[in-house]
Amino acid sequence: MTSRMKKTIASIMVAGTALALSACSPTDPATEQFLNGGNSGYITDTYQVVEIPESQRGEPIVFEGETEYGDAVSSNELLGDVVVVNFWYAACGPCRVEAPVLEAVHQEYKDAGVSFIGVNTSDLADTALSFADNFGVTYPSILDVKTGEVELAFAAVAPMTATPTTIILDKQGRAAARIISAVPDESILSTLVRELTEES
Repeated sequence: MTSRMKKTIASIMVAGTALALSACSPTDPATEQFLNGGNSGYITDTYQVVEIPESQRGEPIVFEGETEYGDAVSSNELLGDVVVVNFWYAACGPCRVEAPVLEAVHQEYKDAGVSFIGVNTSDLADTALSFADNFGVTYPSILDVKTGEVELAFAAVAPMTATPTTIILDKQGRAAARIISAVPDESILSTLVRELTEES
């Protein structure tokens, strides 16, 4: 990790936590649980950004599923792209906070060999579609609530002890970076993505 990135991470951790707290609707049950210290699956002091050296990335992660639009998607068809995989669900307050951040980076890199795919761990299609419409998310999400197979495929890299979690795959489909908890700022994700697009 570059010294510049370390400084960026350090400077926005507090801001990201404050953003997650301030942007959530106090009337949302999941958000209220989060604010009151309940077991919401999101803990602010677990925020981490981890880069995995190329020599330690292991095997490609193999997954497949169906999106909220009814389309099939698989890791095989994404090979050659850097792939940002975001685990989320609609009632997750921090997932709502990070949604515009993810979408902004998606728009920045969508024509540069970078694919974004969500993995919804709790919702059916109507709820996922409503979330995408409300928060302006244009990339699809695999609905993993029935089988949990996508979550299982990623478990060795980042067990889902916190939601949201974002995994970035290199062009070979290997886990190259992970962000545990909400992505608080575009700069970290954009930097991670850019560095991976520049790999040979």
